[in-house]
Amino acid sequence: MAKTFVFERVETTLSVTQVTPELAGENAAVARRGAERLGWSHGYLRRNARGCVGSGVCVFGCPTSAKQHTGITYVPRAQAAGASVISGADVREVVVEGGRARGVLVRLAGGRRLRVSAPNVILACGTVHTPLLLERSRVPDPSRQRGRNLSLHPATAAFALMDEVVDMARGVPQSFYVDEFAGEGIMLETVAGPPGYAAMSLPLDGERHAAAMADYRRLAQIGLMVSDSSRGRVHLVAGRPVIRYDLADADLAKMRAGLARTQQLLQAAGAREVFLPLPPGVKPRGAGRRDLKLLAFHPLGTARADARPAHGVTDGDLAVHGMRGLYIADGSVVPSALGVNPQLTIMALATRLAFHLLGAEPRAAARNDEKERSACPS
Repeated sequence: MAKTFVFERVETTLSVTQVTPELAGENAAVARRGAERLGWSHGYLRRNARGCVGSGVCVFGCPTSAKQHTGITYVPRAQAAGASVISGADVREVVVEGGRARGVLVRLAGGRRLRVSAPNVILACGTVHTPLLLERSRVPDPSRQRGRNLSLHPATAAFALMDEVVDMARGVPQSFYVDEFAGEGIMLETVAGPPGYAAMSLPLDGERHAAAMADYRRLAQIGLMVSDSSRGRVHLVAGRPVIRYDLADADLAKMRAGLARTQQLLQAAGAREVFLPLPPGVKPRGAGRRDLKLLAFHPLGTARADARPAHGVTDGDLAVHGMRGLYIADGSVVPSALGVNPQLTIMALATRLAFHLLGAEPRAAARNDEKERSACPS
């Protein structure tokens, strides 16, 4: 099917491969040991990297440029195809004339204004800012769903003090997963970072925090992420974005169960002590909303795709309902939580949209790519 070719094309462009045990580091080895002892389903994550040396600071910026981000993959390709990139440009409004998007109005550094005209306008401002730009531009909203249906992946993490040296600043931080409970909306993944990151994240204070940091080399960490059924909203207040999101009872139950599983995994791996992100004396099963120390990742859904104009902001081709020439290619069109990092899905949707606007067939493009690769000398 065409969608398979689109995903494969993105993975090839980004050099997506599975993390090797050697690059995964000892933090992943701890999680793997626990999963194997418990008989839980697990594996090494796939990621976009070439020539990775396991620097351990992926989220702060790859020091060797091994991470295949868009700046070294898609942007150079776009420029080679004739695209112009304007940095420091703040898009303030979509230009709408005669029921059709005709371009955008931009504010440049220093306050100068610029109008960019185009036969088609593609928004990729992200789940928070895309619906707000549509609102500022007075684009029709027949579904009255714009800015609603905000889905997040609520997340947290637990530390453990091990007998062996872990050195979690060495290796790929997010490299290993446990999907035994994915059907329940619970995913466990290794997360890690340098001492400064650990000092900020440890759910301890005072002397206990100091003692744990003195043993930093023996600390391990595992993250917990849940697929939410909670839904939030993004809207403008005094010209600024405001997000409202409340954790539903079902997702609170997932967090409780996930923390219990995380503790079980670390104990099975041989942890001397487990540090849960909960107040002293609070057990996972009895944790309330205010007890949880949560983060949120992968916002989705505020301009969700639905073929029915009364139920979604965009249609199946990611065209905005009620507005010709306007498309969205970011996480806001994804209708609900995916349970995993949505990067590949978003890029595949954007690639599919590109083929649609070009009137091209992804399957044919895949065949041409294969011919080009076969023609290249080894």
